[in-house]
Amino acid sequence: MNQTVVSFLSQYEFFDHLTNIFGANSLLLTILIFVTFSVVFVAVAATIGGLGTYAERKISADIQMRMGPNRVGPYGLLQFLADGVKMMMKEDIMPRTADKFLFYLAPLMCLLGVFATLAVLPVSSGFTLTDLNVGVFYLIAISSLVGVGVFLGGYASNSKWSMLGGMRGASQIISYEIPVTLSVLAITLLSGSMSFGKITDLQAGFITNWFIFHNPFAFLAFIVYFVGAMAETNRAPFDLPEAESELVSGYHTEYTGMRFGFFALAEYIEVFVVSAVAAALFLGGYNLPFHISIDFLPIQFVQLSILVGKALMLYYVVIWARWTFPRLRVDHLMSVCWKYLTPIAIFNLVGCAVWMVAFKGQSLAQLIFGH
Repeated sequence: MNQTVVSFLSQYEFFDHLTNIFGANSLLLTILIFVTFSVVFVAVAATIGGLGTYAERKISADIQMRMGPNRVGPYGLLQFLADGVKMMMKEDIMPRTADKFLFYLAPLMCLLGVFATLAVLPVSSGFTLTDLNVGVFYLIAISSLVGVGVFLGGYASNSKWSMLGGMRGASQIISYEIPVTLSVLAITLLSGSMSFGKITDLQAGFITNWFIFHNPFAFLAFIVYFVGAMAETNRAPFDLPEAESELVSGYHTEYTGMRFGFFALAEYIEVFVVSAVAAALFLGGYNLPFHISIDFLPIQFVQLSILVGKALMLYYVVIWARWTFPRLRVDHLMSVCWKYLTPIAIFNLVGCAVWMVAFKGQSLAQLIFGH
């Protein structure tokens, strides 16, 4: 049976009181708990995505020795809310020759693909919505909807610039999914499971238990995953689908107001999700650096803070890379994927398999220190 937030809460006395209140409608109680946690997850993710725009402006300003947002709210913190209000007030314009249904569907598919991944994101040992035994497979599959949304946004606009951006986005996302998936498979091979819960539990304890330090091939797999994830989320220096210099903003050229905002919000939330997944697969996830009983409810919030902290550190690296490296040319971008990252990812996967057989699953730290 898969661990869910409901099964975790059921061990506490207050859950018994709730069960008595609902009586025979225990299913309604379960649905209410899932809906409540889902709404909270979506609201927090949307807030993090909005604050991501603020963080990017502040970090880029610091790199370029500028001030950044500093007018709306303390230190400009409420700038993302002002941007949201501005987008809601903008007129929603659609090209006359556009495919109306697909034009409206595209940004929603991007948001759906990102929000659906939150169902298996291992935020803590008890607050995760559900720990599927095929959680890794589910996450890779459902996140592919973002690529479909990007392509539909360009196709439905009936604009050659948008269409080129959509085709670039589809080819880029599909291509970079291969090294990313191979890198994730390396971790499933080391853990023997596709459950995020088990993968995270195996990294409990000291930092030497993290899969990034399990063997040299796993370390390289983390590098390949992180670079591929930046390309899959259309982040610079891999932001060719929205290259404003030659495509005038690419696949969302014809979008205005909140529909344009949905594309941007999906991108920033997706960056956080892939960073959190990297933290869960390679950097110990929500685990504390020492063993402690996870049945203590406040510990769940500590674990949540640890995972978010690790994800935000990787988030900072993503933003840092955007304002450090120049944008790749489209042929160079595809060469990086097919000539370098994919062969390295295959090499890492085979290397992890050989390591598991040769050293009977022991990590590098276990071989050196004997424990």
